[in-house]
Amino acid sequence: MPIYESSESDNEITTRVKLFGRPMHDILGGGTVADVVLWRNRNVSAALLIGVAAIWFLFEVVEYNFVTLFCHISITVMLVIFIWCKTAEYFRWNRPKIPELLSNQDVLIEVVSKFHWRLNQFLQMFLVIAANDPVRFFLIIISLYMTSVIGSYLDFVNLLFVGFLCMLTLPYLYTRYEGEVDYLAGQMTRKMSKTYRKFDSQVLNKIPRGPVKEKKHS
Repeated sequence: MPIYESSESDNEITTRVKLFGRPMHDILGGGTVADVVLWRNRNVSAALLIGVAAIWFLFEVVEYNFVTLFCHISITVMLVIFIWCKTAEYFRWNRPKIPELLSNQDVLIEVVSKFHWRLNQFLQMFLVIAANDPVRFFLIIISLYMTSVIGSYLDFVNLLFVGFLCMLTLPYLYTRYEGEVDYLAGQMTRKMSKTYRKFDSQVLNKIPRGPVKEKKHS
């Protein structure tokens, strides 16, 4: 929910507003994922971006389909493991082992638990905004409609790639230009609030409402 730094005057919200009440790093969880998204670990962020861009290039430019790409990657991995094992056997090195991160069941349970917790937070945020924050409600409706329009011109892979680019760039740009973004958001919030109050007074309040029936207590 937006955080307003100054008080209201003449029933109008001032333009000094903060989109988030906490630092972006804390909002993103404050862990390794937040460091990657905010480019605090530039090597990992750059490697992730290059990897996703390479996958998008293979699917959209080279026009690989999923089955062909999966088979070619599997063949390459099998050949690498075969050469590694034969080389290790010849030079008496240690054979490759499955990484503990992939074979540890506790890690998988923790990932699923965090995903479930994030999903519950996301749904609760939608419920709070839809019930108590009309300004942000209309902003989200407009944003979702614009996303649906953009998605009608893109296929699923392109839409995922654009979404990933936004996830890896927009939080970083917000933390870099937080003051300017908050000022523009304050201007937009003020205009949306005035528009909603005008719509509420001229349209919603003029809708006739039936009498409220009192419950009879036995």
